[in-house]
Amino acid sequence: MMLSKSGSTILRISKYVYLIAFFLLLAGVFHPVVTGGPADAVVYGTLSLLLGLGAALPLFKAASDEKHRLFYLGVGVGLIALSLLFVFIITGRI
Repeated sequence: MMLSKSGSTILRISKYVYLIAFFLLLAGVFHPVVTGGPADAVVYGTLSLLLGLGAALPLFKAASDEKHRLFYLGVGVGLIALSLLFVFIITGRI
């Protein structure tokens, strides 16, 4: 049984919505609501998790593509460094 084009699009969009919702919960979206504190940590935490996930894709691609391996490796490591920067911002070290 084949999915229609619109069903496939809805499924693809729902995957990303699910991932973003999961990362928001993981970053503690309810903590500022309960404590009345700022929501900056939730935004930075969600961005850090999304960038970490996004870094895995070029790193995986670097393992299989010999022609552009250095480019994919650089992009993946750069995204990991940016994710680490957000973690340092959350902890107040920067």
